[in-house]
Amino acid sequence: MDTSHEVEYRPVSVKEVLAEMKDTAELLIDLSYSAVLFGSEAVAEEVLTLEERMDVLQLQARMSLLMAARTTDDAEQLAPVLGVVGAAEKISDAAGDVAKVVLEEIGLPDAMRAALPEAVEPVVRATVEAESRFADRSLGDLNLETETGVRVIAIRRRGKWLLNPNVDTVLEAEDVILMRGFEENLGPVYETVTGEPYETPEPVEPGIADLERAVDAIVLMKNMSELAVDLAYGAVLYDSTDLAEEVAALEAEVDQLESRLEAWTLQAAARVDDPVDLRGLVHLAGSTEVISDAALEISEGVLRGLGTHPVVAEAVSESDEVIVRRTVAEGSTLDGGTLGETMVRTETGMRVIGVRRPRGSPSVEDDEWEIQPGPETELRAGDVLLAKGTRAGAERLEELVGS
Repeated sequence: MDTSHEVEYRPVSVKEVLAEMKDTAELLIDLSYSAVLFGSEAVAEEVLTLEERMDVLQLQARMSLLMAARTTDDAEQLAPVLGVVGAAEKISDAAGDVAKVVLEEIGLPDAMRAALPEAVEPVVRATVEAESRFADRSLGDLNLETETGVRVIAIRRRGKWLLNPNVDTVLEAEDVILMRGFEENLGPVYETVTGEPYETPEPVEPGIADLERAVDAIVLMKNMSELAVDLAYGAVLYDSTDLAEEVAALEAEVDQLESRLEAWTLQAAARVDDPVDLRGLVHLAGSTEVISDAALEISEGVLRGLGTHPVVAEAVSESDEVIVRRTVAEGSTLDGGTLGETMVRTETGMRVIGVRRPRGSPSVEDDEWEIQPGPETELRAGDVLLAKGTRAGAERLEELVGS
């Protein structure tokens, strides 16, 4: 926790604090795993600065909620809000623990970096140089993402964070920006921003089979936990039991993956020169499991029928974006096709963020998840789609899955 200054009570908007906590928690997950996957101490250090900010936010939220509770009815209504605050703090702490795998050089096999670049785009930290053509220009003017595929996901300016930069956001000299994109595109953009050469991490060859399975499990746990947090906030926003149930299912899957990972890691220990190098895998698995548990805590009020406190729903609702769960009907447009062939995103504007094939499907013995599905993902009757987009897009998706 940041102890450089005292945190005193002052009137704040609980809604605004919760909204910032939500954005910060989601960014922390992204940055912490990127730091590990690409061995970036720079990004790991940004995780710790964000974690300190989260500590301050959670104290402000708790103090404001305590001041607002004057009766037993108030306490009952605000208890789930405190649960959301506590869960976001757990996510923050877990992300900090993930980042420390890099900063404290906790043992981690080289195979980690061999597998993960295929699973995620790297994140780099860059400081805007005063003479850069990016200085004093808006992201919309630069048209960065369209022209290069690189997007600015956060900015730290004079100690303060801009978590949702948009086309109107102007970059200033000395801004610390966090950029995400494919390696071949990040290099040239980094050099333009900073005026310094970009160092590409050296490729690593994969090795022991059990170790590769353990690394694959970490990637899947990371993706499932990220999805669980996304769905948990969606469940709270829309008071959706359906989405909350998906969070519970994902949390159970992450628990099972953690057990398998521990077994694979122990099996691999007999075939590596120094088993201590595997300690980081177990460390990562434990932190990831904490994140999925926290996602379940966020949606617990919905699962228990307590509903959603208006202040939480308002905090989560930052756009017209919706998250929906839809089941593919037999004989529908999507039954038997792929996401690409049926042009789900083109036709609806919705982005499918997960596909679950329920237990009892003809070719699946247990629930099977596909996280971050792509155009080649095949769909069958009974598949459960989890998608994000506009309300109008959700209505068009309804037509595709049911007709």
